[in-house]
Amino acid sequence: MITLTLSLFALILGYIFYGRLVERMFGPDDRVTPAVSKADGLDYIVLPGWKIFMVQFLNIAGTGPIFGAIMGAKFGPAAYVWIVLGCIFAGATHDYLSGMLSIRHDGAGLPEMMGHYLGKTTKNVMLVLTLVLLIMVGAVFVYTPAEILHSIGGHTIMWMVIIFVYYFIATMLPIDKIIGKVYPLFAFSLLFMTVGLMVWLFLHWPTLPELWTNFYNMGAATEPGKWTDSIFPALFITIACGAISGFHATQSPLMARCMKSERMGRPLFYGAMITEGAVALIWATVSAWFFYGEPTPGYELIGAANDGFHTSAPVVVSLVCNDWLGVLGAILAMLGVVAAPITSGDTALRSARLIVAEWLKVDQRPVSKRLMICVPLFACSIVLLIWQMGNPDGFNTIWQYFGWLNQALSVFTLWMITVYLVRQKKNYWLMLIPALFMTVVCTTYIFVSRQMLNLPETVGYLLGAACLATACAWFTIWYRREKSKSSSPYK
Repeated sequence: MITLTLSLFALILGYIFYGRLVERMFGPDDRVTPAVSKADGLDYIVLPGWKIFMVQFLNIAGTGPIFGAIMGAKFGPAAYVWIVLGCIFAGATHDYLSGMLSIRHDGAGLPEMMGHYLGKTTKNVMLVLTLVLLIMVGAVFVYTPAEILHSIGGHTIMWMVIIFVYYFIATMLPIDKIIGKVYPLFAFSLLFMTVGLMVWLFLHWPTLPELWTNFYNMGAATEPGKWTDSIFPALFITIACGAISGFHATQSPLMARCMKSERMGRPLFYGAMITEGAVALIWATVSAWFFYGEPTPGYELIGAANDGFHTSAPVVVSLVCNDWLGVLGAILAMLGVVAAPITSGDTALRSARLIVAEWLKVDQRPVSKRLMICVPLFACSIVLLIWQMGNPDGFNTIWQYFGWLNQALSVFTLWMITVYLVRQKKNYWLMLIPALFMTVVCTTYIFVSRQMLNLPETVGYLLGAACLATACAWFTIWYRREKSKSSSPYK
C-alpha cells in the first residue's frame, strides 16, 4: 500500500509540475479555436470545460485502465512504475500535444496531422492502420459489455444488437445531443467506482507486495514451470490505457473541436490522462490484493484467472464491486464498467467517420453523407464481431493484435510530435525519449511474442536493440538535414 500511496502522489506532482512544463513549452494562446471558427452544430461545437473533461476521460478510458491493470498486476509492482512514469512522461504528454496540434490544424484528425509532419506515405499507411484500430475498438468494446449485461439478464446477441443500434445513433447525431449529455453521468460512475475502491483500500490497508521488495515478474515466480510473458516488452503492451495509448490520439481531436480556448488544454487532455492513470493504479492494487495480498481470497475465487483476459478481468470486477461497494456502489460501478467500453466504442466509430470524411473531403452536415460513410464502417465492425464470436479464441486474438496496434499507433504519434517540436525549435527531448522507448517496445514485441514471430528472447532483444539503433541513426540524420535547411540562406 505504500507503493500505491507514493504512486498516486507522484501522479499529482506530475500534473502540477511536468504538466505545467509541457504546457509552457507548447505555449497555448488566445487564438480563435476551430470550435468557434468552424462551428457547424454537428462536430464543431463549443462545450463547457467540465463536460469536455468528462467526455475525454470516458473516451480514452474504456475498460483499458481496468482490465489492462488487472492483467498487468501479475508482473508485480513493476506495473506501478510503468503506470506512473508512462502516464506522466509519455501518455499525458502524448494526449495533450496531439489534442493541441489538432486545434492548431483546424481540428484535423490524426492521419491528416501525420501527413503534415511525417509525409504522405506515412499518412496513407496510418490512415489504414487507424481505421483498422477504430473498427476493432468498435467490435471489441461490444463484446465485453454485452457479456456483462448477459449476466444480469437477456441474451448476449440481444445486447450486442442494442449496443450497435446505440453506436449508430450516437455516431450520426451532433456531439452535444447524446455524448455531451449522457457521458458525464457515465464518467461520474467510473470515477465513483475508483474513489470508492481507493477509500476501501486505505481503510483496510492490506499487506501487498512493495516495489523495493518485489521488483520482478511475480506471475512467473508464483507459477514456476508455466510459460509467462517477460516484463519487457509484455508489460508495456498489456498496460496501455493508464500509461500510454495510441487510441487516445484518435480521440483528442474530437474534444479539440469543442474547446473554446487553447488554455483549457492541460486540465482537459493532460488531466484526463492523469486521472486514467489513477484508475489503473487502483485496479492494479485491487488485483495485487487478489493475487498476492495478505489476507487474500486466493485464486479459487477467480478460478479462470489464467484462462484469458475476457474471463478473468470481468470476474474480478464483479467480485470487487459487489463485495466492497455494497448494492448502490455495485450498481454505479457496474454502470461505469459497462458504459466505459460502449462509449469508447461509439466515439471510436465517430472518429472513424470523421477521418474518412476528412480524407475524402465529404461535408458531414447532410445526413446522407454521414450515412454513406457510417454504413460501410459499421458493416466492417459487425463482420469482425461475427468472426470473433465464431472462433473459440477470437476475442483474445483480436485483443492481442489490438494491443500491439494500439501501441504502434502511439509510436507514430510520438514521432509526429517530436518532428513538430524540432521544427518549432522547442524541447524535442520531451517526446524523443518516449518515442525511442516505445519504438523498441513494439519492435521487440513483434520478435518475441507468441502471436507474432515467436523468436527466442535473446534473438528478439538483439533485434529490438538493432531497431533502436536504427531509429537513433534515422533521427540523427534527419535532424541534421532539418538544421541545415533551417540555417540555409536560400530556404
